[in-house]
Amino acid sequence: MNNHSTTANILKLAEEQTFLKPSDLREFGYPDFYLRYLEKQGVLKRIRHGLYCLADKSFGQYDSYIEVTQSIPQGVITLLSALDIHQVTTQNPWEVWIAVNQNQRKPNIENLPARLAWYSGDAFSEGIEIHSLFDVPVRAYCLEKTIADCFKYRNKIGIDVAIEALKDSWQAKKIKRDKLRYYAKICRVHNVMSPYLEILE
Repeated sequence: MNNHSTTANILKLAEEQTFLKPSDLREFGYPDFYLRYLEKQGVLKRIRHGLYCLADKSFGQYDSYIEVTQSIPQGVITLLSALDIHQVTTQNPWEVWIAVNQNQRKPNIENLPARLAWYSGDAFSEGIEIHSLFDVPVRAYCLEKTIADCFKYRNKIGIDVAIEALKDSWQAKKIKRDKLRYYAKICRVHNVMSPYLEILE
């Protein structure tokens, strides 16, 4: 096998699909060790075990979001991190809040800038959107669902954060009252949110 042409083909594949896994190489008949070899050569970087991208690839402020969601593909970005994606918060979370289903095995978040939030049933599955960050698809909750989640987790992130997100989103005309009520019921915080929803103008 021609090492030069193999390397060129692998790098081209990395450019086309952003991330590389051992299974990607096997699909094209290349040995797995090329990933480690190219990492040592400094042309690939490892995102986590078994996941690589081009060494000079940068995702800017969303580096941690992409790293976490690629490592926990079944998760959904939530709470402060989802507010950040929707650009309605002054918070700058250094951890990525990621929702995971209570019925699944706990993902390994060692060495990841991640904080888990356990959801179940409709509270996990409803309101998921696909956002493109530097052409990388990531799952995050819609803004109305995110706000309802913030009220549900108000003891962890602060009720002031939830209220600020609600007011700012409403003033920016990014949310709808009926959708807020819908997700408030799903998240079982309708009674908590009702007083704040009534005064929205």
